Amino acid sequence: MTNHAHEASDHPPHQRVVRRCDVAVIGGSAAGLAAALQLARQRRSVIVVDDGTPRNAPAAHMHGYLGREGTPPEEMRAIGREEVRSYGGNVLTGRVLAVRQEEDGFHLALSGGHGLVARRVLAATGIVDELPDIEGLAERWGAQVFNCPFCHGWEVRDLRVVQIVTTPMGLHPTQLMRHLTDRLTVVLHDATGIDPAAVQTLVASGVAVVESAVRRVADADPDGSLVVELADGRSLPADAILTGARFRPRVEMLAGLGIDITAHPSGLGDLVAVDSTGRTSVPGVFAAGNLTDPSAQVLPAAANGSWIGAQIAFSLAAEDTTAGLRPSGVEIEWDGRYGDQERVWSANPNGTLVAEATDLPPGRALDVGAGEGADALWLAERGWQVTASDVSGRALDRIRAEAERRGLDVRTLHRDANDPAAYADETYDLVSLQYGSFQRTPEQRGLRNLLDAVAVGGTLLVVGHDLTWLEQPSDPGEQTRMYDPQAYVGIDEIAAALTASGDWRVAVNESRPRPPGAISTHHVNDVVLRAVRLDHRKER
Repeated sequence: MTNHAHEASDHPPHQRVVRRCDVAVIGGSAAGLAAALQLARQRRSVIVVDDGTPRNAPAAHMHGYLGREGTPPEEMRAIGREEVRSYGGNVLTGRVLAVRQEEDGFHLALSGGHGLVARRVLAATGIVDELPDIEGLAERWGAQVFNCPFCHGWEVRDLRVVQIVTTPMGLHPTQLMRHLTDRLTVVLHDATGIDPAAVQTLVASGVAVVESAVRRVADADPDGSLVVELADGRSLPADAILTGARFRPRVEMLAGLGIDITAHPSGLGDLVAVDSTGRTSVPGVFAAGNLTDPSAQVLPAAANGSWIGAQIAFSLAAEDTTAGLRPSGVEIEWDGRYGDQERVWSANPNGTLVAEATDLPPGRALDVGAGEGADALWLAERGWQVTASDVSGRALDRIRAEAERRGLDVRTLHRDANDPAAYADETYDLVSLQYGSFQRTPEQRGLRNLLDAVAVGGTLLVVGHDLTWLEQPSDPGEQTRMYDPQAYVGIDEIAAALTASGDWRVAVNESRPRPPGAISTHHVNDVVLRAVRLDHRKER
């Protein structure tokens, strides 16, 4: 939603929204976010859709991640989301229900009836661990029950660990666990396919091995100790349980594409079949992370996502070079949003602009994110020399047509707010950004462009929606929130820049009821920021 004077920064549940992007990433954990970061840094429009159900959600901390050792998984994901958003990438809370391929790209159906259209799709949805059907295991998964000595073995070193073996691959981590504690007991819950020689080697090395089915795992004492109750009536004390899990890839949403699935060599589950660049059997669809390697910890999963993100960037660049194009994903999205519709917004000038600008003497005005031009036309009718700037060529076509119909002189600039010298190094007596937004960049280029466009003594007027309602939790399976405010420069950030510079006098910075007249009724309150650029020469 870069630099557009739109009347809804998010949308009511009943209003279907379809957005366009270069790459849609399904899944917002380590692999998906790492890929999104690579792509955003390549100036590709990226939208991540995440339902908040990562594989490692039950774990309190992640381990083996150099530089992030012991970090809670959610904290790592929060850092990753912030980094992706710092380059303008969107991370939406929601769920992808289905993906189909059409002539104009991949169409993703999202919860709440919304949709995405993307040139490429990256599946980073991970796998689901399916634990042995033993009472007491599932509720302790990720805490007292674990399956990887590399992830959690150090934390149970020297403690009483009971390993429950349920498959022929079950003894794979046992030698590692034996080195971490001398209080290891191996229970052969299902000895089918187990190599007797391997068992004898363990016994000879001092590991206790018990052959019996496990009836259940239960709490022994309030201190957290456990008891493993066997079918033969015996009970084993334990501080932690090591066991294996079968797995299945989370690819239900890709079923309609016919993606090739292959069996993992362990026989414990299936994987998405990919080549070394992450390409699946369907051109344009890639996969990364645990979806292609269930044994990968968080660090290698992130590394794999970063690698696959780079491969997607190469594929897009090759396609664009062959076509002789250098497309802007932001422009494509907004041109698509306008499409062939007669009108997207209300055609009324924004009420706050009318209220704040009526008493200003006409001069030079810049309407940033002018959209269909209602504000620009209103200013021109009142004697302002107006320049309307927008990233969408279709929007500017509508402004020019309506200005000609009314006999008004409105200059147009086809610009993204983050373009170098976006406003041709000119200054204006009024710079207006009404319900607009432009993507973040680490060096804040768009913000600098906005502030630099205001002449000394001129007025900056920024109006946005009060989005505090977005802080309320929602069910990703029921509704996808189609707008990610943290990917865009907000009023608070603009106000902070004004205060820090010392070159501005902030006259208004408040939330107030939204004036009537616009199409959207979803937003009740607006946030209004009005400031004047000081003339320090007059102060001397």
